[in-house]
Amino acid sequence: METLVMIMAGGKGSRLAPLTTHRAKPAVPFGGRYRIIDFALSNLVNSGYRNVYVLTQYMASSLIKHLNRNWNVRGWGMFVEPVPAQMRRGEHWYVGTADAVFQNLNLVRDAHCKRVAVFGGDHIYRFEVRQMEAFHIDKRADLTIAAFRVPREDASQFGVIKVDESGRIIGFEEKPEDPSPIPGRPDTCLVSMGNYFFETKVLEDRLEADDADTESSHDFGKNIIPQMVADGAAVFAYDFNTNRIPGDEEPVTYWRDVGTIDSYFAANMDLRSQLPGFNLYNRRWPIRTAARNFPPAKFVRDGGFGRSGELVDSLVCEGTIVCSSSLFNVMTGYDCHFHSNSQVDHAVILSGCNVGAGSRLRRVLMDKNCSVAAGSVVGYDEDVDKARFPFRTESGIIVLPKGTHVPATGPIEFAKDMAVMLRNDKMSREWLDRFEGTVVTTTRSRHSHDSAASA
Repeated sequence: METLVMIMAGGKGSRLAPLTTHRAKPAVPFGGRYRIIDFALSNLVNSGYRNVYVLTQYMASSLIKHLNRNWNVRGWGMFVEPVPAQMRRGEHWYVGTADAVFQNLNLVRDAHCKRVAVFGGDHIYRFEVRQMEAFHIDKRADLTIAAFRVPREDASQFGVIKVDESGRIIGFEEKPEDPSPIPGRPDTCLVSMGNYFFETKVLEDRLEADDADTESSHDFGKNIIPQMVADGAAVFAYDFNTNRIPGDEEPVTYWRDVGTIDSYFAANMDLRSQLPGFNLYNRRWPIRTAARNFPPAKFVRDGGFGRSGELVDSLVCEGTIVCSSSLFNVMTGYDCHFHSNSQVDHAVILSGCNVGAGSRLRRVLMDKNCSVAAGSVVGYDEDVDKARFPFRTESGIIVLPKGTHVPATGPIEFAKDMAVMLRNDKMSREWLDRFEGTVVTTTRSRHSHDSAASA
């Protein structure tokens, strides 16, 4: 085997709470019908990689189920296989990204591969991965890091890279307070995308040495990469801007770290824009996901003679019914129902949701299987919203946890199972503790896993 791939998919994604209260960040739905992990996997499979381990840890059940049901490429020497944390190196879970690979070095050794690709599983982008590996081989690199340009004010969220004229990395700082800009471009920094190609022997030796270091955080960005650069290893940056996707006429430079509610919302909005930076319609580079047995989306008039609906700059997925409703700038998942005269503006609505007749919603993010009662108004009065909705970002995006019911008036109702999980999750509990209003747990028997579309 030339190359083995390991995808890091064990992250909690705390800043995406409450979407990650009950699922790992790579399992969070995105773009109406996908999950975040589908984008990294599609890039790899489209590029010809068929030996992929997905390393899981936090809240992995829905992620593993998704992988087993929808990413079965097993054949002679081919697999996309989830690998739960197993404590192979002691009585502890993964303590960092490097430790996650270290605890699974047995898989690397069993593969007898020349190189190991270590990729993140929680970003939205398209990437022809073979081009990066060809660059890595051409440079005879020990390690190659995919690099992307970002505004300097955003660079502190990433590992910041300094390179020489040949692309060799001469400096690396993980999430610095004062990031160094690209020479001649004081407002721009070069940062790590969290995607790496290692020579196998180099990776094994570095991980073994890191494990023996009791002062290490056992993280690629904090420890492994800075140490390799300091030691003068052949570490190179692959410029993501040079990557070319088959079927696209223009270079592809779209890459989003959807690590917060605001960035997640914005990236979904990107997809439904008139000229999206991310092209879902390139048939030579499909984004693969579950094949669902839902009928086509349907747009009808109420009673056959009522007012017409209106759909502007929106994406509507399979099985959804829009009845005499107006959707403006909306990303809606599969199996949703918009009842007569409802109006939704700038919203991300995941699958199985039910929007009642005559309701008005604006700047709302609804997790799966939520319901909004007829006549409800959400997102139009800041003072009312602050008193009713505990999960509301500073920019005004209102988040409804999975299975939540919004009555026309009064406190919102959490599903029974989610009420418990929200209180047990540290980040979600902090939101709830700051909230001065009232929420209740529903007395209805419906579980958060049950679709609200037919309710």
